[in-house]
Amino acid sequence: MVTPAVSGRPARGPPRIPKPSARHLRRVLAIYETHFNEHRPHRSLGQAAPLRALPDAVEDDIKVIRRDRLGGLIHEYVQVA
Repeated sequence: MVTPAVSGRPARGPPRIPKPSARHLRRVLAIYETHFNEHRPHRSLGQAAPLRALPDAVEDDIKVIRRDRLGGLIHEYVQVA
């Protein structure tokens, strides 16, 4: 039963959010896993990623490219030679 609100219109519930499919969830998890193991710096590894060594320090001006993953939820930064 819908009870009328003060304005006389029916009250609305929270917006409906579609449930993601199992395929979508597996894809999101795979993208995050790749980011976590190949790009995300880890403090215990001296800011290196688990599957990638820390690059040597460069004194020159460097150019950095940002890649968005998961629609901009995660940002990856790559140094360009």
